[in-house]
Amino acid sequence: QVQLVESGGGLVQPGGSLRLSCAASGFTLDYYGIGWFRQAPGKEREGVSCVSSLDGSTYNADSVKGRFSISRDNANNTVFLQMNNLKPEDTAVYYCAADPRVWSSVQAMCATTRPSRNGMSYWGKGTLVTVSS
Repeated sequence: QVQLVESGGGLVQPGGSLRLSCAASGFTLDYYGIGWFRQAPGKEREGVSCVSSLDGSTYNADSVKGRFSISRDNANNTVFLQMNNLKPEDTAVYYCAADPRVWSSVQAMCATTRPSRNGMSYWGKGTLVTVSS
């Protein structure tokens, strides 16, 4: 059974850090571009960070550049999102998603407004991140 399972969310104060994990089962992440997306209450889904399957190229949304970093551990079939200097506006449910298409397509998904779930093959159920004092 193909699954993506996110973990690591929680409550953190502004300026704090969290590391989200996305563990894959039922398929090998090596050949998939991976993206982290988020959806805040009452807002549209948006792309946060994506990483390619081949050379580790990454894309980060302007809102998280310099604060968030995506990485992958293919040996353990896991992708991470390191989030530093968190802000209240980062509060959202964070989802990881995987797709086998070329990097340009995955990157486009990260960058597009209101990315559709149909644009990525597999999605996790999400983990909640709350940034509040």
